[in-house]
Amino acid sequence: MDYIKEQLTQWLKEILVGGITSNLSGMFDSVNQKVGEIATQVGQTPQGWNGGVFNMIRSLSETAILPIAGLILAFVMTLELIQLITDKNNLHDVDTWMFFKWIFKTACAVLIVTNTWSIVMGVFDVAQSVVNSASGVVAGNASIDISSVTADLDTRLMEMDLGPLFGLWFQSLFVGITMWALSICIFIIAYGRMVEIYLVTSVAPIPMATMTNREWGQMGQNYLRSLYALGFQAFLIIVCVGIYAVLVQDIATETDVIAAIWGCVGYTVLLCFTLFKTGSLSKAVFNAH
Repeated sequence: MDYIKEQLTQWLKEILVGGITSNLSGMFDSVNQKVGEIATQVGQTPQGWNGGVFNMIRSLSETAILPIAGLILAFVMTLELIQLITDKNNLHDVDTWMFFKWIFKTACAVLIVTNTWSIVMGVFDVAQSVVNSASGVVAGNASIDISSVTADLDTRLMEMDLGPLFGLWFQSLFVGITMWALSICIFIIAYGRMVEIYLVTSVAPIPMATMTNREWGQMGQNYLRSLYALGFQAFLIIVCVGIYAVLVQDIATETDVIAAIWGCVGYTVLLCFTLFKTGSLSKAVFNAH
C-alpha cells in the first residue's frame, strides 16, 4: 500500500513539475519583446513610425482641415482689425501704424497656417533628438532573466511536497496570464501614443490659425503645449524603461523561485503603471503656468 502511495505521489509530482516548468518557460518572452520595442517605438517620428499612415493624415489635414483653418483665420483677423480700430477712443484716435501692425500680424498668421505641418513635425524632431540622446544615457538590458534562479528547477521542485507544488503550479499559471495581459498593456501604451499623435496632428491647422489673436490665441498656445507634451512623453517613457532595467537586474540574485517570479511581476506592473502615468505627467509639466 505504501508502495502504491509512493508511486502515485511520484506520478503527481512529475505532472506538477512538468506543468510548472512549461508555465515558466517563455513566460517573460512576450514582456521582454514588448519592453525592448518601446525604445524603438517612442524614438521614431510620426513619419518614421509608419509612412503610409503619415501620408494619409497629412493629406487629410491639407485637404479637409486646412480650408476650415483658412475660414477661421479670416474671421479671427477680421475680428482683430475691428478690435484694433475700436480700441482707439471710438474711432477718434486712429493711427495708420495700426493697419501696418494688422497687416504684419495677418502675414505672420498666414505663414504659420501654411507651414503648420512643418512646425508640428519640427516639434517631434526636437523631441526625437532628446529621446535619442537619453537612450544612450539610460541604455541597459531590460530583459527579465531568471535562468540563474531556475537552473536546477526540476530537482528542487521534486524535493517539494505535493501541497506546495500545487500552490506553485497555480501561481505559475496565474503569473503567466498576468504577464500576457501586461504585455498587451505595454503594446497599447506604445501604439496608442502614436495613434494619439496622428489624431492630434491631423487637426493642427485649426488651432494654429488662432495663434496671432489676443483672445483666441490661447487655443493655439494650448495646442502647442499638448504637442510638446506628446513629444516629450517619449523621454519619460525612456526614463521609466531605464529604471525598470536597473530593477530587474536584482532578480538574478534571488535564490527563491517564488520570490523571483513575483518580483518580476511586481516590476512589470510598476512599469505599466508608470507608462500609463507618463501621459498625464508630461501634460502637467507643459500645461503648468
